[in-house]
Amino acid sequence: MADYTAPLKEIMHSMKVVGLSDITALPAYSDATDDLVQAVLEEAGRLGSQELAPLNSLGDRMGCRLENGTVHTFPELQSFYARYRDGGWNAIPFDPEYGGQGLPWLVAAGVQEIWQSANMAFGLCPMLNQGAVDLLDAHGSDEQKALYLPKMISGEWTGTMNLTESQAGSDLSQIKARAVREGNAYRITGTKIFITYGDHDLSDNIIHMVLARLNDAPEGVKGISLFLVPKYLLNPDGSLGDRNDVACTGLEHKLGIHASPTAVMSFGEREGAVGWLVGEENKGLACMFTMMNNARLNVGLQGYAIAERAYQHAAWYARERVQSKPVVGEHKGPATIIHHPDVRRMLMNMKARTQAGRLLTFSAIAANDRAIKTADPRKAAAWAARVALLTPLVKLWGTEIGVDVANEAIQVFGGMGFVEETGAAQFYRDARIAPIYEGTNGIQAADFVGRKIQKDQGREMFALINELRTALPRHDASLTPPLEEALKGLERTTRWACTASTADAYAAALPFTRQAALTLGGCWLALSATQAQDSEDHAFAQEKTTTALYFIRHILPQVAALEADATAGANALMAIPEEAF
Repeated sequence: MADYTAPLKEIMHSMKVVGLSDITALPAYSDATDDLVQAVLEEAGRLGSQELAPLNSLGDRMGCRLENGTVHTFPELQSFYARYRDGGWNAIPFDPEYGGQGLPWLVAAGVQEIWQSANMAFGLCPMLNQGAVDLLDAHGSDEQKALYLPKMISGEWTGTMNLTESQAGSDLSQIKARAVREGNAYRITGTKIFITYGDHDLSDNIIHMVLARLNDAPEGVKGISLFLVPKYLLNPDGSLGDRNDVACTGLEHKLGIHASPTAVMSFGEREGAVGWLVGEENKGLACMFTMMNNARLNVGLQGYAIAERAYQHAAWYARERVQSKPVVGEHKGPATIIHHPDVRRMLMNMKARTQAGRLLTFSAIAANDRAIKTADPRKAAAWAARVALLTPLVKLWGTEIGVDVANEAIQVFGGMGFVEETGAAQFYRDARIAPIYEGTNGIQAADFVGRKIQKDQGREMFALINELRTALPRHDASLTPPLEEALKGLERTTRWACTASTADAYAAALPFTRQAALTLGGCWLALSATQAQDSEDHAFAQEKTTTALYFIRHILPQVAALEADATAGANALMAIPEEAF
């Protein structure tokens, strides 16, 4: 059976298409030479392909277990995490002052893709820790950074995000977890659910980022504070001390990602968990958005990464499985199914969507690198606005790609895809969570149309459209004209959304977001094909052109239907009374 091979050439090429050279030209990233980046990717590829990917199906079967208040992962995963930690893999994008390697987030994204493709259940642990480090680096006090960042960056400790409560779900204004001031600390009480890697035995300590309310806090989201609550308290010298009043009281039994412990976390079953305020009282949600947006970009990455794995698996099977004489070609008898047009269609759908998802994701992460490391404040702010615009597109479209490609992979396998032993079903089961967590895709679409389009009257979207229109290859009549038409359509929908009523705009949110992502993804594929023409590898260049052409001819036409759907208004959507459902 096929296993995973990290697509190193594809990853490196995609980085260059979105501007790796411009990013490494920034003074903060001057050490990130092409040779260094290539070496990092190659070693990550070796680890991911040879050591982590083989644990994927094992983890699916073994899962996790909760015994005496402690969550245990399976031994092989523990061994791999130790090698991951000791290899410094957790430190790639972080500040050298705290033990980081100071490389671009774009490079970290290429490495993160490898972990997520190889083993999505494992990849969630470093992904959440990465977001917690980003949050603490942005909003923590100097003392908090000195105490916690070195160990979290090294991977000796890991971080979590504690938002969700059973009665609140995505509506954080309803959270009930409480915090009471006690000297320079706080006592935290409450229960959080769906906490990824909320407890485990991979690291020595777990640093929980917890949203809670002070007793005198205002109602709603303006009364939420953010607290750092470690599993183990620290002694004055920074060593581990007593166990904090934090406990895992249950593990969710899930459709997929079985090796990732999704915990019910109880804070303060006895005297109250000790926590420290991050940022200011009642302003915790703004701080937590640093971690949430980091996670949303990386969940979008997770989506196309699991698609890459599912695609590779399906392509292997299509090259091996012999069945029926093809209706085209010179075959005189049964042939491998990759010769059947419908199987080719599925594989090309999978390939083109995955590559477009990678490029869209990398473009957002490259913009983030520019935003945080560009010296000119005005240029940095402009790049930050670009990241904000792209984040909901990356999260929504990337995760839809993951589900759709994993689903199509099962179809390539036929009946054997429905059998667990072939491995195709696991990719679908694992991928299915991604459109749900870190803000459902409906929430991402609402954020896109409300905060990213209507709030600034489409200025950032119009600016991006103009940039892409200028960048499209002028010499290629097969690629550029359909993309120019798609960009015009995106302009029309954006103008419509800017003046639409609230009901109409939010009814349009999902198709509008898909229209935008498809259009931008097609543009990036065309730019990728153009840049590949400079490669000495003619087969690679031809593959890029053919993939872009397939996307533009067979997938991009969907934008016309999405535009019609988006601009149809809310009347038919909202007209039926509640009791008719």
